[in-house]
Amino acid sequence: MSCSLQSCIESYLNHLKYERNASLHTLRNYASDLDQFYRHLTRTPRGDARPEPALEQIDNLTIREFLGALYRQGNGKSSVARKLATLRSFMKFLASEGWIPGNPARIVASPRQEKRLPEYLRLDTVAELIEAADTKTPLGKRDRAILELLYAAGVRAGELVGLDLGDLDLREGLIRVVGKGRKERIVPFGRSASEALQDYLHVRRELHKPGRSGGQPFPEAVFLNFRGGRLTTRGVGALVNRYVMGLAEKLRVHPHTLRHTFATHMLNAGADLRAIQELLGHESLSTTQKYAHVSVEQVLKVHQSCHPRAKKSMTGSKSGE
Repeated sequence: MSCSLQSCIESYLNHLKYERNASLHTLRNYASDLDQFYRHLTRTPRGDARPEPALEQIDNLTIREFLGALYRQGNGKSSVARKLATLRSFMKFLASEGWIPGNPARIVASPRQEKRLPEYLRLDTVAELIEAADTKTPLGKRDRAILELLYAAGVRAGELVGLDLGDLDLREGLIRVVGKGRKERIVPFGRSASEALQDYLHVRRELHKPGRSGGQPFPEAVFLNFRGGRLTTRGVGALVNRYVMGLAEKLRVHPHTLRHTFATHMLNAGADLRAIQELLGHESLSTTQKYAHVSVEQVLKVHQSCHPRAKKSMTGSKSGE
């Protein structure tokens, strides 16, 4: 059975949604990447329509041409690499369904990228950020609880906004998190986050405004927006950015920075790398390994600043020694 490119894209997205349990964020990214690829193949550079190619006409040269167009449009290496990964996954699906004989994207080289260590905040900066929330208002209490939990549990923004009331265990200080691939994990959080959560939950009902949230039943979402609906990842990003603007030190911080900070501070304090892997919900230890490099960098700084023979100039040194 043959399949048009457009219908194959729809089949693949349904496969991700219903069989792979992909998150909404992942689905949006894959749909956007494949739509961009489809438009590249069915539009001329001037924007005129051209016939949709048959699946067997899409080869490695077609994909390389698409990547070249992305570069010309100003896309960076990381963006191009992500779109190539999307095409590899899509073409692998087509091959598994028997719609194409093989995966042409597999032999296309991914852009070489610089390895960047994850950015993280100093402890005093984290404290300044978290304490910036005005806890005299319901929204301020909510924001304080969000900032505390992002740092205390190292959860992703998408995992945080997906929390329902039944996922909280305030007595034990635990949350049930649904991560990538709909995989569940239990993550502990500390006293400060627990106190902030309890403080927020006492006023959470004040954010529920049925007339403004479409008359829906009182939502089970832990974190509500000012309309009374479930807070979105974009909303979390906006509130983090708002508090970052008030910091004494001007930094570029996003919700994921607090996840990086959580992992780095845990590792620097002596936590086992595999324990951090479990807490973060990483499928592979190699994904968590990047935090070990951050820790080593910190150790080197301490060694260079504290060890007497690591300093550039040492008192009492003699020439010729």
